[in-house]
Amino acid sequence: MLYVVGFGPGDEKRMTMEAREVLSRVDVIVGYRAYNALLRSIFPEKEYLETGMRGEMERCRLAVEETLKGREVAVVCSGDAGIYGMAGLVLETAEQMDATERIEIEVVAGVTAALSGAALLGAPLGHDLAIISLSDLMTPWELVLKRLKAAAEADFCIALYNPSSHSRQAHFTEACEILLKYRGEDTLCGLARNIGREGECAQTVLLKDLAETQVDMQTVVLIGNSRTRKIGNYMVTPRGYLEKYGDRQQNDKETTA
Repeated sequence: MLYVVGFGPGDEKRMTMEAREVLSRVDVIVGYRAYNALLRSIFPEKEYLETGMRGEMERCRLAVEETLKGREVAVVCSGDAGIYGMAGLVLETAEQMDATERIEIEVVAGVTAALSGAALLGAPLGHDLAIISLSDLMTPWELVLKRLKAAAEADFCIALYNPSSHSRQAHFTEACEILLKYRGEDTLCGLARNIGREGECAQTVLLKDLAETQVDMQTVVLIGNSRTRKIGNYMVTPRGYLEKYGDRQQNDKETTA
């Protein structure tokens, strides 16, 4: 059996029970070097196979080969296995290696950064949302901007992954300029860094100040919609319950008083 496991933000307490059960049972864990380092403290007895950055295709090939030997194997991803994760590539690799009829593959969901980051901030993703990566490694930058424009214009809550790196610091500034064309400058935004790891922190800023805020590859940026606001120290995007049912509840209270 070959599992593709999303193990969440990185700390043990935020790993799903299913992910933990699968990882405790497999013979081999295949992952990015930094991810394996996180998991070794939890599963020190396991055999680990790993590659560095941009070694995704090699990891998938190794995992399929080990599974064909009759071993229980897990390919691991931080966050969720399907959202910018390894699930699709594992399935494509198995097909390319003519292994789809010879091995069974199971995808194990995890908590993606948009959700774990949102929890740190309160409830910023309470309504329709879009998740967009600002990395142009796999997607042309023009297409990224087209998707960002559409999401901004449609008033989606937006989660931005991979907002900035050493080689593309200008991308985040350009993204903020597009957002300001379709959102008010006082739109509430949130940032969550190093989720589930040392240095975890979260903050809120206004959209007009977002471009000047420091972000990196360990940051998820959450852009509120037109109704997102602060409640105490929390960032909240209302679903609309109070607007739709608040008067009815008040009338019911007055009737029974």
